Amino acid sequence: MHSERPFVAKRACERNCGFVLQRKIERRDCKRIAVFANFVLPYEKLFDLRILAIESKRLVWYIIYIVFARATRKKYTASATFCTMTDSLGFKRKSGMLMAVSSLPSEWGIGTFGAPCKRFIDFLSATKTKCWQILPLNPTAYGDSPYQSPASFAGNHYYINPQTLYEKGLLDESELKFARHICEKTDYGWLFENKTALLKKAYARFKHIPIFERFCDENATWLDDYAYFMSLKEAFGYKAWNEWDDEFRIYDNAQNHKSEFAQNIDFWKFVQFEFFTEWNDVREYAHSKDITIVGDMPIYVAYDSADVWCNPSMFLLDEDLNPTVVAGCPPDAYAEDGQLWGNPIYDYDKMQEDGYEWWIERIKQSFKMYDILRIDHFRGFAGYFVIKNGEKTAKDGKWKVGPGEKLFDEVNRRMPGAKIIAEDLGHITDDVRELLAYCGYPGMKVLQFAFSNDDNEYLPRTYKDGNCVVYTGSHDADCTYSWCKTLKGDQLARFKKECLRLCGGANRTYAMINLAFGSIANLAIVPLQDWLLLSNEKGRMNTPSVAQGNWVWRAPKNYDSPELIERIKKTNKQFKRENC
Repeated sequence: MHSERPFVAKRACERNCGFVLQRKIERRDCKRIAVFANFVLPYEKLFDLRILAIESKRLVWYIIYIVFARATRKKYTASATFCTMTDSLGFKRKSGMLMAVSSLPSEWGIGTFGAPCKRFIDFLSATKTKCWQILPLNPTAYGDSPYQSPASFAGNHYYINPQTLYEKGLLDESELKFARHICEKTDYGWLFENKTALLKKAYARFKHIPIFERFCDENATWLDDYAYFMSLKEAFGYKAWNEWDDEFRIYDNAQNHKSEFAQNIDFWKFVQFEFFTEWNDVREYAHSKDITIVGDMPIYVAYDSADVWCNPSMFLLDEDLNPTVVAGCPPDAYAEDGQLWGNPIYDYDKMQEDGYEWWIERIKQSFKMYDILRIDHFRGFAGYFVIKNGEKTAKDGKWKVGPGEKLFDEVNRRMPGAKIIAEDLGHITDDVRELLAYCGYPGMKVLQFAFSNDDNEYLPRTYKDGNCVVYTGSHDADCTYSWCKTLKGDQLARFKKECLRLCGGANRTYAMINLAFGSIANLAIVPLQDWLLLSNEKGRMNTPSVAQGNWVWRAPKNYDSPELIERIKKTNKQFKRENC
């Protein structure tokens, strides 16, 4: 019995700590139950009782194992086999970087596919970073937000690389020279005025090939409507679809005129074909470097979108096709009037009739593009906030019950094992927590929200398991460098206690990164701006409720310096996130 105790302790440790103990049992030693344990001491200098003892009971089980293992007089050695029990993303202990494609340095007015993406993938590979999280790749419109897209299934043609078109023989040298537009910030105005015209020159040289015809056939359920929608957009000077003539404003009526726009419809299909061809090349290159792509899907679509125009019955619209209610969020400490987003609201009762087919197809489309999908505003599936259309603020809105488990039962039935991250930030209530637990998806832990009280759920020492994704900040938040400068009072005291004590006297931003990497979260993601120690003035991507100046940040040309590569690689190695 005495020699069996390590097995009892081992099983208890696995249940209670999430540690993996590797052992070999030889036949001749079965009666004695010889245990050769490679115990878990992955953190080198930082691995002390504070890190191991995520909860006090875990420390107890660790001590029990050590005592019983020593009692058998068997040797145990340190190894890097730390991992967590939950594995919903398909891996354990990786790191990622948040970086929008639009923010990559390039010669083309915006970050593009092709060489800019591949250079960034090489950078990730060199730093031993295993995941690249991007912002939505959907088209943008007024305001330039990828979260207010005119098409939830289509890709943004701004990302098509002119150099790639030139190499395919679709542009000549003079046209390639015209396409060059070097700028420190993304120039959406220039892109709007010039990119479509450039692509039409490429289309004029494009010859239909079998793979193009196959692409059109396989994507016809959304591509035909999107291409027609964009053709009509052009014809009406890019006015919103609800301002078109009735014969086009009403989708069914518009079908009578479709043949009149046949050539332009074919052009917009070519644009999507080129987008997905180039993006698939980027994704394959990422996979060749063992890089996982984490995509992003906004919960809502824009009112002025192909989705609403061709599927009006799926949204809460009146007889004139105007929204009866719109999306937003209630007043809080950051916005006394609440936030009025203006997106149309889904008619979930109608959607349920066909098993949420639109949502299923939309998520399937996302997984054609990404390996892991982050769903923005996940709390909206549990309960969502609506405001009567025409209101000036969100003060008088009300909560409605979302589709919840019924929708995700269908998702899991149709796409078993789908790797989804739930953006569960904001006004989180018990119904959201219950839905997240029901689905089993990892939620988000943003460290900038972690220091408001001593037992904040975003503090790494409070994480119950590794089934979560920890971030230093997000695309909507301050750059961590600037955020750290705002710390004062109790918040600063907690930061020093939780962060600086654990991570030594490092720069505060790097201390935050270390806190994230040292957590038990399966995935730790850091925006490139934080690695570069950029301030809000130099690196902020988006400021919610501010209409202008967002989504234009671009990384400096020398972002992939040898010094930064070495720092990131060292951090990944230090916290055992480089090889798992």
